[in-house]
Amino acid sequence: MKILVIGPSWVGDMMMSQSLYRTLKAKHPDAEIDVMAPAWCRPLLARMPEVNEALPMPLGHGALALGERRRLGVNLRQQGYDHAYVLPNSFKSALIPFFANIPKRTGWKGEMRYGLLNDIRLLDKPAFPLMVERYVALAYDSPKINQASELPPILWPSLSVDDEEIADTAAAFNLTDHRPVIGFCPGAEFGPAKRWPHYHYAALAQSLINQGYQIALFGSEKDHAAGDEILQLLTPESQEYCFNLAGETTLDQAVILIASCQAIVSNDSGLMHVAAALDKPLVALYGPSSPDFTPPLSHKAKVIRLISGYHKVRKGDAEQGYHQSLIDIQPEQVLAELTQLLEQGVNE
Repeated sequence: MKILVIGPSWVGDMMMSQSLYRTLKAKHPDAEIDVMAPAWCRPLLARMPEVNEALPMPLGHGALALGERRRLGVNLRQQGYDHAYVLPNSFKSALIPFFANIPKRTGWKGEMRYGLLNDIRLLDKPAFPLMVERYVALAYDSPKINQASELPPILWPSLSVDDEEIADTAAAFNLTDHRPVIGFCPGAEFGPAKRWPHYHYAALAQSLINQGYQIALFGSEKDHAAGDEILQLLTPESQEYCFNLAGETTLDQAVILIASCQAIVSNDSGLMHVAAALDKPLVALYGPSSPDFTPPLSHKAKVIRLISGYHKVRKGDAEQGYHQSLIDIQPEQVLAELTQLLEQGVNE
């Protein structure tokens, strides 16, 4: 069996989609699973053993580009795919499998996709409250699985990183083995409203450095300024033990370096899901966004959130500053949870 998956565009969603690939591989051990996704997701797919090939999606997130999608689909016909799974809910995401003449095309009902999908599922959102459950449910014939409780135990995301590349990459970024590393992921795609304040990160970093750790800050180039703000609040003698790697690494290098860490402290972000998939002790900090839909999928994760429900924050509001619910999470509480996770790791 040859399977094509039209994958999601965001790092966190791509990580959760691995549970579908793992489920399909368990059901069909000889299947070849190819995933079409944007270029920035390909380093993640390369570390998923279930994925045969990551196919480039050359089109932008919002582009319809009907002619280009038809060309891509026609070029895929020679691959002889038997089954396609379309994870995004958009109309345009279903076009390429349709143009590729893939016999069975599965996905949840979305933007007028009748005809493009011929195995269309009607989503009962309360029956499948988690995104990962909605992905995995597509692997099972409808209507055999009507709610999440009927799913077999979900195979959580799990990325593959070996010790040699950890050692080489850590050395390349001057992360010595003289002190154990705690990783911070202080960025978030949506802006400050989803971020734990930089001054809280700095206070936590100072406490950990005083205990003999070194700190690595991960994120994209636009997170580098937040990393510098954290660094500047440390005592001068402590700054040599804090490395602002946001924007300095590729995504693949960040994955490897996160794998080298003793533990991770993160906002609700794509890198949070990477840390969970690497089975790292993880403290995940939530504010207005809710872990009820996309929690970190790991037994070693501890979520800290002081409010309940979903709190919508408009983009303009998000750019104004930190959300009060995140300001109210104190560094001492995070340190206590992190210490407990580290002690559990030692005792396992």
